[in-house]
Amino acid sequence: MEDTVTNSFASFVNGTRPEHLSDVVRHRSKRMILDNIGVGLVGSTTHVFNIVMKYCQAHGNSTLCSVYGQKGLKLSPTLAAYANGVAVHSMDFDDTWHPATHPSGAVLPAILALSQMLSHARRVSGEELLTAFNVGIEIQGRLMSFSSEAKNIPKKFHPPSVVGTMGSAAASAKLLSLNKNQCTHALAIAASLAGAPMANAATLAKPLHIGNATRLGLEAAILAANGMEANSLILDEVPGCSGFSAFYSDYQPKALISPGKQYEFLLEKQDIAFKSFPAHLGMHWIADAAVSVRSRFEEQYGSFDPSTIQTIVLRIPVSKYINRPYPDSEHQARHSFQFNACTALLDGEVNIRSFHEDKIFRKEIHNLLSKVVVEHPQDNEANFDKMYGEVVLLLKNGDVMIEKCDTFYGHWRKPLSRESLLKKFLSNARHVLQEDQIEGVIQMVENLESVTDSSQLPNLLQ
Repeated sequence: MEDTVTNSFASFVNGTRPEHLSDVVRHRSKRMILDNIGVGLVGSTTHVFNIVMKYCQAHGNSTLCSVYGQKGLKLSPTLAAYANGVAVHSMDFDDTWHPATHPSGAVLPAILALSQMLSHARRVSGEELLTAFNVGIEIQGRLMSFSSEAKNIPKKFHPPSVVGTMGSAAASAKLLSLNKNQCTHALAIAASLAGAPMANAATLAKPLHIGNATRLGLEAAILAANGMEANSLILDEVPGCSGFSAFYSDYQPKALISPGKQYEFLLEKQDIAFKSFPAHLGMHWIADAAVSVRSRFEEQYGSFDPSTIQTIVLRIPVSKYINRPYPDSEHQARHSFQFNACTALLDGEVNIRSFHEDKIFRKEIHNLLSKVVVEHPQDNEANFDKMYGEVVLLLKNGDVMIEKCDTFYGHWRKPLSRESLLKKFLSNARHVLQEDQIEGVIQMVENLESVTDSSQLPNLLQ
């Protein structure tokens, strides 16, 4: 079994050490952790989170693990991970990678819950937490590299429900100090718990994909620690027997080399995209283009007047689930090129309030939506590394204004500054925490290597 793909992944999980993390990987992953905590905190104020909390409180009160924004409430490790995972994705505000997935939310809630669970027996250091987090991120990226299909905006399975579950299992196995054989079984068990259809995008159920990924990955690792076994070739191509390959039609697995001085983490090669407003990542291209074309309009005419627009042309990639001409809910609006473009045109920005009902159903927005025409240029691929957003205003006086965005601010090619990232975190965290708590979270995350008891971090998030 030494030369199998699955065995190589188990060896990587078991063998990764803090010294294998470069300064770049540490820096980027701590930014991911801070951003993810922030979106989880503001996510704990949402309707979908409240629904999940009612379920969790009815079925799993405990004395072990903290829940974002719920002072004094404790749940079992798996339910705490579940609730916090739902909070993270409840507004579609969490980070995105390429190939497309939401990596942090599937991993962080699981290992935060584990740090509290394990604290009754031993302290989990910040170094351990950071290492486990990066193991979970790396496993997701490596699994997605096995399929060219994964590079495009997904059509079948929501990626974090697939690779995220595996990443959570890997990170949890690392923090639980499982041996190589147990790591193999944790990954194999997680594969049986993975997957959610894209049809539930733009619904209240979509945040459950992240909640389940982080919860079920943690559960897989705990089961493996307790002796549960599964197929030890789960990541390999076995003729006549689909393993993880069931999720991808062009699956080509490759062995993972052991971590060491020559190993380069994917996070070292490519940064992460952070969102400036809570919506599907594709919306950020079209919103930036719309803001730019509005600015041109104001420069030429002094102020923006929607009544002078004859037609709004959006040049976007083909992607059915984010092409929604008239969204009729908050979650549909977060997945609508048309709504985000028109909101950016009307207001000059898109923000958290843009998705409140009083904003979604404005007469002014409906009037603009009725003027939208969508085009799909052949060179505009449904791929977060290659796509662009273009907005064309055809005015009643015959003027034409065009603006294009191929890399929005926050994309991995144009990362947020520390100042911008902190501004986003502060704005989100203030919905739930006091200023002294917020400062404590920032200091702890930015200095994780010196933290001796990482269970204090989730304690600060209530």
